[in-house]
Amino acid sequence: MRGMKGFFNQLLRIDLSKKKTTVEPIPDSILRSYLGGKGLGSYLLLKENPPHVDPFSPENHLIFTLGPLADTPFYGSSRFAVFTKSPQTGIYSESYSGGKITHSFSRTGYDAIIIEGRSQRPIFLEISDEEALFHPASGGTSSLWGKDTYAAEQAILKRVGKKDAGALVIGPAGENLVKFAVIEIERWRSLGRAGIGAVMGSKKLKGIVFHGKKRREVADLPSLKRLAKDFKDRVKDNPTVHIYKKYGTPMLVSIMNTIGAFPTQYWSKGTLEGWEGISAESLMERCEVTSSACPHCFMACGKISQVKKGRHRGLRIMGPEYETIYAFGGLCMIKSIEEIIYLNDLCDRLGIDTITAGNLAAFAIEASLKGKIRDKLRYGDADAIAEILKKIAYRRGVGRILSEGVRHAASVWGMENEAIHVKGLEPAGFDPRVLKGMGLAYATSDRGACHLRATFYKSELSGQIDPDQIKGKARLFIDYEDKMTLFDALILCRFYRDLITWADLEEILRATCGLTLKKKDLKAIASGIINLARNFNRQEGVTKKDDKLPRRFFREVLETGKTIQPGELEVMLKEYYQLRGWE
Repeated sequence: MRGMKGFFNQLLRIDLSKKKTTVEPIPDSILRSYLGGKGLGSYLLLKENPPHVDPFSPENHLIFTLGPLADTPFYGSSRFAVFTKSPQTGIYSESYSGGKITHSFSRTGYDAIIIEGRSQRPIFLEISDEEALFHPASGGTSSLWGKDTYAAEQAILKRVGKKDAGALVIGPAGENLVKFAVIEIERWRSLGRAGIGAVMGSKKLKGIVFHGKKRREVADLPSLKRLAKDFKDRVKDNPTVHIYKKYGTPMLVSIMNTIGAFPTQYWSKGTLEGWEGISAESLMERCEVTSSACPHCFMACGKISQVKKGRHRGLRIMGPEYETIYAFGGLCMIKSIEEIIYLNDLCDRLGIDTITAGNLAAFAIEASLKGKIRDKLRYGDADAIAEILKKIAYRRGVGRILSEGVRHAASVWGMENEAIHVKGLEPAGFDPRVLKGMGLAYATSDRGACHLRATFYKSELSGQIDPDQIKGKARLFIDYEDKMTLFDALILCRFYRDLITWADLEEILRATCGLTLKKKDLKAIASGIINLARNFNRQEGVTKKDDKLPRRFFREVLETGKTIQPGELEVMLKEYYQLRGWE
């Protein structure tokens, strides 16, 4: 029986322990309630995972999902998602990535893939619209286990030999269960944050290849095509589009330093002296930079950068993104864009999250300066930081402690008061002492200190709301969070957030799924999805007491005099809980 439009109504369950696969129906009622992407992933994670399961046990599920817009002509829709219990935080984990692989995944004919169990030996999966195959990934001269992400992805795709296939892989960090290991796609794209690559590693799963010919059937394809054309005509000359196309996310370096919210010297300052050397303008000047876009995207925010001069001449990566520049440039005080590119490349090859890696490198420098560790480390030393990254990936020396994450390192070195994290996850490059709404975002995010659940820095930076405003801030924040949750259910790219309106979302859902919904109905769906993630975390023991910020944010004043008070966070949290109905 044909199910809801925009979906295949099927999930593929893969048991790695038994080398067995089953295809199961997804009820229309679930898709109507939660849609795809984050909604479907959160529902399945809460339903499938036993409470308090060890993230590295065979019972922890790794769940890949698509939204109803995957492989359709709407702009910003080439994205997919992964959900699991995080080994870094011990709570809900989600990650999203874009790229051509979304089409390859969608054409297998599944809305979700659930991976459970653990293989005895390293393997990779080949998933198509006809079957799922288990291939060996170790042994012999062509062993994949142990290869870096670039080499592994290339080797897997060559072995499968399908022209339209897409692959995702883990690197040495994932194999060695580094708790913030990522999954890499198309060489430079990362499913980052919170250690989903380590969960893959724990299952002895080196990679997955997708290919197929199935196409999802939408409710009204001519309408969706017309909506896409009208949307592009309406927004293609918008300043947001031009600035992303020209600079990408590194444009934030100058903005954040100018307002004193660029986390520097492991969160002790808000401006990096000499930041001009790591700005978007510096990147354009010192590298050959070309724009790159996902399929069905006119934003082209990706920047392929090739170093022109110096010891890294010829090194080519996609990026660096703002978050990588903040983590290594600000926190570790590396003032050369070329050296940041070098560290970015190393993280991508090893399969490590750059935000966490930069935070931990800076934390290790603090530990060294305080005499807590024997390693002699100092700010601005790119080669020493590169060595730390290698030690982390292979769990050697100080890397053994750092590979467990900041909470563990802080407890071992007696530096709990200095460590900056929420629920075990380090914040992104937006200091909440300046952007107060980001304090609320970090405190309440379902995966720890995350900037992407609401992307609220945008409204504070643009002047839509005063960064210092406290009362009434939660209401606008929730509007942002609801909208971004809908984006993650469909799945749409964050950078279209100010271009796609609530009215657009209503039209998109009508054309894709045949659902006639108003803004209040969409917000109700978003609220339901947010509650799923919250319930997963409650099941794992998270309470309102965990919705807090690191004490240093309350006790240390930035050089501009900016700070955030515990009472200010309390007011925002109280309003947020009331509006969410969590009292």
